[in-house]
Amino acid sequence: MKLILLLLTFFLSSLACAQENAQKPNAAGQQAQHKHENGKGSADHGHGHEHADKGHSGHGHGDKAHDDHGHDHGHGGGHHGHGHKLDETQLKQFFEPLPESIIDAQKNAALIALGKKLYLDPRLSVNDKISCNSCHSLSNYGVDSEPTSPGHEGKRGGRNSPTTFNAALHVAQFWDGRASTVEEQALGPILNPIEMGMPSEDAVVKKLKAIDEYKKLFAEAFSDQKDPLIYKNIGVAIGAFERTLLTPSRFDDFLKGDQDALNESEKRGLKKFVNMGCVNCHNGVAIGGNSFRKIGLVVPYETSDMGRFEVTGIESDKKAFKVPSLRNIAQTGPYFHDGSVETLDEAIRLMAKHQLGRDHVGHGMIRDIKAFLGALTAKEAK
Repeated sequence: MKLILLLLTFFLSSLACAQENAQKPNAAGQQAQHKHENGKGSADHGHGHEHADKGHSGHGHGDKAHDDHGHDHGHGGGHHGHGHKLDETQLKQFFEPLPESIIDAQKNAALIALGKKLYLDPRLSVNDKISCNSCHSLSNYGVDSEPTSPGHEGKRGGRNSPTTFNAALHVAQFWDGRASTVEEQALGPILNPIEMGMPSEDAVVKKLKAIDEYKKLFAEAFSDQKDPLIYKNIGVAIGAFERTLLTPSRFDDFLKGDQDALNESEKRGLKKFVNMGCVNCHNGVAIGGNSFRKIGLVVPYETSDMGRFEVTGIESDKKAFKVPSLRNIAQTGPYFHDGSVETLDEAIRLMAKHQLGRDHVGHGMIRDIKAFLGALTAKEAK
């Protein structure tokens, strides 16, 4: 009996020892797993710090974009050399060079010639004094450099006359987009009582039919039509001419791969233009002209002009205007829809404030962005 009890005691003792040894690897495994999870947690935390550092770096980059006192005081070494080089893929996301043409000039030679003659002819106005060219001068980058333009009686409209150069590339015409094409737009001012003042379409046609040269030119331009001298065709002809008013710039050469087309200041300005957010509205082939935006998007801008709302009646279109193209912008002031801003420097500052919420843009920022905008000027004015 004692022997049985002894054997039973030995068996239970061995079993307890085995269980204890079996638990040790589990504990080690749990500890290893705990260490792995902590390690993973540390990695996530580290990744979180890395993300925060990237965010901090981005904030610093934003500060750099916000102003560049370094260049003002000679300490901005980071912007020299490759510091202002922009990725080619990034540029292609925002911009594209002007096409060689958007109308077959050889095929439409007669139509274009007629359109140019009409564009320059003051006889399209009621008193034979105002032409399209009066407000959109071909010798002055398609503008008259006036806040608003005087009409046939000297009265002025409420909005600045935008350039006709590159206008055919826009999503629509006029500040409020009420005309969809340059052909449609060309007909508006002729009948506008403040601008050219002609009383009716029939009066315009009758006036032109009394001019033998026009009867011949319309017949040549619209050879497939029995009675070509109609009001609509005036717009077709002027629009065809305006489609030739494309103005390639050094920036187009840069976009095509010529890195020397822009100087150092212009390249810095381009980078700041992109990084600050100007490119969100001013992009595409015309560097604008392809969307409508509310003026005072971030900080309210005082104006009584309701903009596109007057065309659509949509509440969200109040104070929305077509984003102007920035091609030739250095030559086409004064600025904004009402022509109230005299200088490009002031236009840059106000846009940064009202559209981007940047209330304190430094001189270095304005100087460089202005330099870039200067590179958008036509290499050869029409």
